[in-house]
Amino acid sequence: MSSGPPPGVTGTSGPPPGATGTRSGGYVDPDWPFPGGKNDAPVIIYGYTPSFVLALLAVILFFLFFVVHLVQVTRYRSWYFVTFSIGLGFEIVGYIARLLSAKKNPYNLIYFILQYFFVVTAPVFLAAGIYTILSALIHRLGREYSLLNPKLILWIFITSDAIATVTQISGAALIGVRQTNRADPTDANNILLGGLAYQVFAIGVFVILSAAFIFRARDKIRRNGLTKFVMAFSAATLLIYLRTVFRLAETAEGLGGELSTNEVYFGVLEFAPVVLAVLLLTMWHPGRCVGSKVSAGKLEDESSGYQLDSRA
Repeated sequence: MSSGPPPGVTGTSGPPPGATGTRSGGYVDPDWPFPGGKNDAPVIIYGYTPSFVLALLAVILFFLFFVVHLVQVTRYRSWYFVTFSIGLGFEIVGYIARLLSAKKNPYNLIYFILQYFFVVTAPVFLAAGIYTILSALIHRLGREYSLLNPKLILWIFITSDAIATVTQISGAALIGVRQTNRADPTDANNILLGGLAYQVFAIGVFVILSAAFIFRARDKIRRNGLTKFVMAFSAATLLIYLRTVFRLAETAEGLGGELSTNEVYFGVLEFAPVVLAVLLLTMWHPGRCVGSKVSAGKLEDESSGYQLDSRA
């Protein structure tokens, strides 16, 4: 394994000559002198100085979503959807680290590693929550509309999500170790790439199964007043899928690529899709719209006795 600096980083003490304000050899903010601390990289690994406004907005939004989702999961006892709250917790930690990068020190490796690890892996937990919604819908509307048994769907995609989680966490953690040691992160990046590729495949299969179920159950969806909820669920699924495809393309390029060194891509294809997906499933929460344990064709949650919202 190479012991040299990661791609786009030259040297180990101070910014490389000619790098100020450019991405040749790494990015150095001309308005932010190199701090020279022991945890500081010689260049800003992001490829830009992160936006303080974007990071602060993300922390505020995800914290509010986190609180609302915890309240709803508890109120409606929809514990199957608790992984969504876990994902939101990851988003909060990741964006707090990004906020520190933007406000205190964009060269700091610890801040970069924390934001990279938590922001990259958070949507894996969000996807796990989305997978459970299809199973709950099948229980609510009827097994006959699904191509596969709801329990089998749950096991397939929870297992897939576990594989994607372990692989992506391992890759992201190793990237952090490589960056800390100023070593080549290519092997760690390839592990993360594999996890993302697998997740793109899994979500793609899930989209096909969901589309088939929704098409076959479309009349019953309408009769049960679930049209808006199903539209929100479908849009949220596609948004998380879009974000995962973006991360796959970004990781395939490697650190220092066009996608990873332009914050516009991050804002439009990472931050925005996740926020919109979470917003949709906050407004149309599956616990309120579908219930916790709903038998096919029934409009009342048998475990809690409350009437499900027929306006979903």
